[in-house]
Amino acid sequence: MRMLPFAVAATLAGLLAAVPPAARAAERCSLPDGWTDVVRRDPRYVVFGEIHGTRQSPAFIGNLACALAARGERVLVAVELGSPYDAAFQAAWRLPPTRFPAALLKEGWAGRNDGVGSVAMRDMLVRLHALKSAGRPIALVAFNGARDAAQQAKFADQPGQGPHEAAQAENIRNAAVAGRYDRVLVLVGNLHARKQPIERGAVIFRPMAMQLAPASEVVSLNMASAGGSTWTCELRAGVKFEPGKPIAKDAIECAGHPVRSDAAIERTPFVTLQLLPGTQRDPAYDGSFWLGAVSASSPALPER
Repeated sequence: MRMLPFAVAATLAGLLAAVPPAARAAERCSLPDGWTDVVRRDPRYVVFGEIHGTRQSPAFIGNLACALAARGERVLVAVELGSPYDAAFQAAWRLPPTRFPAALLKEGWAGRNDGVGSVAMRDMLVRLHALKSAGRPIALVAFNGARDAAQQAKFADQPGQGPHEAAQAENIRNAAVAGRYDRVLVLVGNLHARKQPIERGAVIFRPMAMQLAPASEVVSLNMASAGGSTWTCELRAGVKFEPGKPIAKDAIECAGHPVRSDAAIERTPFVTLQLLPGTQRDPAYDGSFWLGAVSASSPALPER
């Protein structure tokens, strides 16, 4: 084992001592198994299609971003929070760690009872901010929905949910070209992560992942788990959806709900571009990210 020169070792020790304890704890991370297969494809964007509201999915993305940044890669983390609030998030991102958590929750979190604005999402962003404050090259963008009326009008000619998907894609793309990033990690609901059109009745629209960039520049991974629970908003038991009629607010229950197992695997979290054992390939995705057993993460700002 080569020994570092005394002066270099002393400098490194001094730098480590200067890193806040919270940031040092946040740096306990490693690349997941299978990541090298994703890198071989050299995608501009890696899209992680989740079921919202688990503790494990944001933690997985946070760990990956941490590990990439620790290797010196410049990382943009795109999250499915409202794009009109992105300016507020960027202002919060520039604050010191002691002020960031409170500033983060001031905009775009209230009323998010569907698992997107979860405690796990908040914790991931607080962790990444601590790493950024310690000098790691990590940036953030909130991309969900049209940022203003002009963007909404720009894509109004697309059918169905297409305008929403197109705005998501453009917001991510604009943030990506604004910085010199080595990797863009997108955490989004798995419907938006699909690389094939979606048909709803007589309407067909293109999901965000199809509008983000050419297919060769996007690797889309669908969440897979050993089952457990997620925080989702679903119709209450016994309530039936009637097409064309509005759904009453009291007909929706936002809570921890069971989620089925996708495969019988006993492994720590990993990514794969291959089929999981006992599953069939879904051509809408390039592969999967495996989380093991999952547990529900409630909203960071619960409704009062």
